[in-house]
Amino acid sequence: MPGTDIAEAQRIVLGELALPHLPELPARGPGADLIGRTAGLLVDLPVELYAARWRIAGRPGRDLRRALDFLERDLDQMTEQAGEFTGTFKVQAAGPLTLAAGLERPVGGRMLRDPGAVRDLTESLADGLRAHVTEVRRRLPRATVLLQLDEPTMPAVLAGRIPTESGLGAYRPIESSTATGLLRTVVEAVGVPVVVHCCAPDVPLELIRSTGAVAVALDLQLVDRLDPVGEAIDAGLGLFAGAAPTLPPPSGQEPSSAQVAERVRQVWDRLGFPRAQLAEQVVVTPACGLAGASDGYARTVLTACRDAGRRLAEE
Repeated sequence: MPGTDIAEAQRIVLGELALPHLPELPARGPGADLIGRTAGLLVDLPVELYAARWRIAGRPGRDLRRALDFLERDLDQMTEQAGEFTGTFKVQAAGPLTLAAGLERPVGGRMLRDPGAVRDLTESLADGLRAHVTEVRRRLPRATVLLQLDEPTMPAVLAGRIPTESGLGAYRPIESSTATGLLRTVVEAVGVPVVVHCCAPDVPLELIRSTGAVAVALDLQLVDRLDPVGEAIDAGLGLFAGAAPTLPPPSGQEPSSAQVAERVRQVWDRLGFPRAQLAEQVVVTPACGLAGASDGYARTVLTACRDAGRRLAEE
């Protein structure tokens, strides 16, 4: 979400969404960003900022304390505003592949360089997310918690497209079977349903399905092959359909709920599934995060997605 006011962001998502969540506000600075926020959850792997990059540290320091302070304030606002919430409530964090690509080793180079370090990182992340989910469930005792693992870097990690520090080479790709095992470690550890979000081309849908995740979140605009999507849906995977642009289009016209619903409807009809199944298996969402949008546009997009979902459910 845009801005720096967590109280207002929490009010917006609770007021505008059928599936509210704990907002992330990266505009607040280091520690509120995707990598820093998630790294703060790691168990026995403290982190620090070095040359504007997050890396594993020898001991906890002020950078880690800042990240944990942001999260604690966010959880307090969530508790204050959503403590009696009875529906499904989503929290999110970077997945192990994206975290390994964005976090550096103490001696230099990304965690991706060392397969053993990636395994240790994944185990630490699984422990940290299990504790985080437990805390959220304690604070929201009447809600059902859903965890979203953000994996925007997953296709690049699998394809060996993450550049080294020199820019002259790239890290070795992680094999699909290894990536599946890493994600499954986290999915099985947290004890709640997990959706994997990847707003990039070439989302590995079969890999995601084999981890035990209940749904995949993707940008419909980037889907160039519908067959894998249809196979995943037919196998029971839920779809968080990113159908609304995260920034205003060049025309400046804000998306309406009718336009967003039609975008989802067109894809669904091309897949050939019954309309009645759409409401059971699809959640309408923005294409990706809204941190780069204005407050007004973010609210408009969230409202359009909510109302589009209602339109589709009534058909």
